Amino acid sequence: MRYRSLGRTGIQVSPYALGTMMFGALGNPDHDGSIRIIHRALDAGINLIDTADVYSYGESEEIVGKALKGRRDGVVLASKVHYPMGEDPNNRGNSRRWIMTAVENSLRRLQTDHLDLYQIHRPDPTVDIEETLSALTDLIHSGKVRAIGTSTFPASEIVEAQWVAERRGLARFHTEQPPYSIVNRSIEREVLPVAQRYGMGTLVWSPLGQGLLTGRHRKGKQTDSHRSGHTPQYFSDERKLDVVEQLVPLAEKAGLPLSHLAMAFAIAHPGVTSAILGPRTMEQLDDLLAGADVTLDDEILDRIDEIAPPGTDAGPNQAVYTPPAVSDVRLRRRPIAERSAA
Repeated sequence: MRYRSLGRTGIQVSPYALGTMMFGALGNPDHDGSIRIIHRALDAGINLIDTADVYSYGESEEIVGKALKGRRDGVVLASKVHYPMGEDPNNRGNSRRWIMTAVENSLRRLQTDHLDLYQIHRPDPTVDIEETLSALTDLIHSGKVRAIGTSTFPASEIVEAQWVAERRGLARFHTEQPPYSIVNRSIEREVLPVAQRYGMGTLVWSPLGQGLLTGRHRKGKQTDSHRSGHTPQYFSDERKLDVVEQLVPLAEKAGLPLSHLAMAFAIAHPGVTSAILGPRTMEQLDDLLAGADVTLDDEILDRIDEIAPPGTDAGPNQAVYTPPAVSDVRLRRRPIAERSAA
């Protein structure tokens, strides 16, 4: 496994990272089986493990903590905070109050005294970014966190956070974790260029397009899978399925499984540091590891650009962040009395 610089942190990470969202009740409830998957990834040279407190409500972190006993020093360990962890309205978001509590909970579950990377899972429009950065800066000074990052932040909010950090003398975000795949390429327009401009590492999630790019889901065919059972909307978008139908013969001509083509595409972009694998089973991990040495030449990448144009999404990704300016109808419509021009 080759290694790449994680932005300007000085930390070296593998181009494949192991995501753990599927470990625990949400995906694979077998702790011993999940631990074997983690060990297999480490043995293959993957040194970055990404988790979050919300994954199976802490169970994923507990599994990772057990798996890293005796191996913690060789792992770049990342977790995230933001999503609700219970009914209390203050046990969520990006406030200092919650971040300081959440990090202690994550450290306890992970059985470690520090995180190599602590990420804000989504933006929180109710909290001043200075409040969030101030809390994270204190965690860095305390030694509980080594570096900080964001996940699925719009380019404008990444830029704002960088400027606030500089003006206030606070720690700045060193990484961003956005969605990226052949069917969702919109981050090529602004997010990736902004991350490169600020020297940020980029850890892309869902390089297989929520499972569409495994080759199992085809137009006009019903396919039962773990993910399609939980999120059927991901697998019914005709625009994305049209892209898949064009990619399948391209992969076959190249002598590659579609999943290997998709993973190689994700890590070929110069702005991408690592692509996050999200296996639920050992078979899924082994399949993806088998494609670690795949290199796509310019001819194949040019053909992918024709099928799925750069900087575009073939269809919406329902798991991304939608700002209140779009999601809240009250912010999109003036009062009735003010809507006319005269």
